[in-house]
Parts: sequence; structure tokens; C-alpha cells
Amino acid sequence: MKKNTLKLLAAAFIMSTTAVVFQSCSNNDDEEIVATGIASDPNNFKGEVKSGETVTLDPTKVYKLTGAVAVKAGGTLVIPAGTRIEASGGTSAYITIEQDGKIFANGTASSPIVMTSPNPTPGSWGGLVICGKAPINKGTTATAEVGNATYGGTNVSDNSGILKFVRIEYAGAIFTGDKEFNGLSLFGVGNGTTIDNISLINGSDDGIEFFGGTVNVSNIVSVANEDDAFDWTEGWNGTATNIYTKRRANGVGNRGIEADNNSLDNNANPRSNPTIKNATFIGGTTGEADALKLRVGTYGTFDNLVLSNWTTGINVEHDASVAYFNGGNKITNVKFDTNIATKASAKNTAGAAVTILANTYSENASATGAGNGINTPTWATGWAGL
Repeated sequence: MKKNTLKLLAAAFIMSTTAVVFQSCSNNDDEEIVATGIASDPNNFKGEVKSGETVTLDPTKVYKLTGAVAVKAGGTLVIPAGTRIEASGGTSAYITIEQDGKIFANGTASSPIVMTSPNPTPGSWGGLVICGKAPINKGTTATAEVGNATYGGTNVSDNSGILKFVRIEYAGAIFTGDKEFNGLSLFGVGNGTTIDNISLINGSDDGIEFFGGTVNVSNIVSVANEDDAFDWTEGWNGTATNIYTKRRANGVGNRGIEADNNSLDNNANPRSNPTIKNATFIGGTTGEADALKLRVGTYGTFDNLVLSNWTTGINVEHDASVAYFNGGNKITNVKFDTNIATKASAKNTAGAAVTILANTYSENASATGAGNGINTPTWATGWAGL
């Protein structure tokens, strides 16, 4: 960028309420980010990004997340490629993007954004939370488990910003059955939001969970998390393309997918009904050892799956989900790779076994899953932390 252009930009920013200033700092016209607001002290990164404020982090700094960060309605948090955030405040340290707030976290394959902890232990911090205005079936709106922020609404195309090439490590916690921190929690997030190339590693609860919404995601890695790798509830309607999950080597962990609609009303609308395409789920035979757990009224369409090392490959429960999946040809091109004790099972709401009908699923020994069978897909090489 030329110096005269930078001077004009600097003057414009000084006259506005934005939280960062750009200025020329060298003979080769490089940019230097001079951060203000909650980014001004990288060793104590916490607080609010207020309405009308843009906070841009400096990728040359390591940001110590010591408490909660809340991006309020009308606020914007910009995280450039290569930025590292280290959470040191336990589960009181997390980042929440509230309704009408924005996050622009644009990493690259060669320079991903890393959100981690200096204590390499699952549950060391609270993770990343985004709250949007897309529909949910818990009510018109609800309150998020993390950060007590409102989510839900009627805007299917709501836009909370961009996440690209972001790795989230050692996050999550389980407080109660109804309050859990995940690596990435998406509450009522709309399909105007971009979520692509995200890695959730060594979390204490789920890797990624959708609470309603319409957001689409692609290139998702969820590995070595202590509960489910990929989870949805409350009426998520979106697509997920290219998913690679793997349980921890010591057997800790639960399902590849835990899929719900609404436990209080299995037929609540909007009904969970995502499309899952190109996915590999590598598991274990302890705990809740289902590759796919489809229950309490969820629908969905699945294609090109590789399932490996699970007690049960496809497990369907409750009348509404059983009626939809059993014999419905909604799960196609499945490769049961190795050590699948039971390919598919079903139980009705009363808990009685249901006979699996023909065309509940179709097999394909050539299915590639996330792209490379049970091996790391090429799109995840390098940046994902595998």
C-alpha cells in the first residue's frame, strides 16, 4: 500500500470511532497494526467490543485471553491470519459473538489462526461462541449456555462474519447436562456466515455443536474431543461438506455424530434436517460408541461416509426419527471400514428394538468419506494440527 494512501486512511480512522489505526512503518510500505480498545494490552485480552467499534488484533503478538470477550451488537472483531490467542482464565475465558456482532477471522492454510491454551489439557478454556438470528425450535429466541447471550430469530440469511482456517484447542467443559462449553458453539447462526476449514482438537466436550440455525460449514476437523465430535439440536438446517473426526487413542470420547431435534417435542419446527456429505468417523468401542446417533426427531440426508471402529455404525432412536430413516434411503454410499460390530440398529420411543428395513442405508466399498478414507484428508494437511 502506498504511503499517501495510508495517510488518507489514517486521517479517516482518527476521525472515526474505529479501534485500530494503520500507518506506514517501513520503506517497503508494510502495514503496522496499532491496536486500541481491548486489544491494546495483549497480556490481558478481555472485555467488550462495543457497538460502532472495530478491534483488530496484531498477528505479531500473542494474545493472552484472561477472561470473557463479548462482541456486542454493532461491534466487529478482526483476527488476521497467523494470530495466536492463548487462554489462561479457565472456563471463564471464552469469546462470544453476540447477535448483530461480527467476527472476521481469516486465516490461511499456511498461516492459520490458533486459539489454544498454555495448559495443554482439555477444558482449559471456554471456546468460541457465535449467536445469530436464524430460526431455532426452542422458542423464537433463547439464551445461550455460554455467555448468556440471546440467539434465534427469523433471519435465515443472518451474517455473523467469517471463520476460515481456525484451529481451536483444549476448550470446552461440562457443567451440567444442560450447560456445556464446546470448541465451537453455533447458536442460531445464519447461512450468511462463512465457516470453512475449522479444526477442533482435544476439547473437553463436543468439538462443534449447532443449536438450530441455517449455517453451512465445510472442511471440519474434530479430533480427540472427550464427548461427541459433531453435534446438533434445536432445528439446525444447513449443509456440512468434508468432515473428518477421530476419537482419542486412549478410547476417551463418545459419538461421531449426536443428532437431535428437540427432546421436549420431537416434532418441533423448524426440524433439524441437515445435509451431511463426504465424512469420515473413526471411533472406539468404549463409552457411547455410535458413529451416527440419530434421535429425538432429527431428520437428515447423508452421503459418502466412511465409518471405522465403532460398536454401532448407525443408531436411530425415537419414533419420529425411526419413521423417517428406517427404510427411507436417507443414508447412502456408506463404507463400514473395520471393527463395526453392528452396522445399524433402531429403537422406538418406548425403547423396544425395531427391525432395520432394506434401503435404510446403502453400502459402497469405494466411498472416500472426507476424501482419503480413514487417513488425513489432503485439505486438512498442515494447518489442522493433526
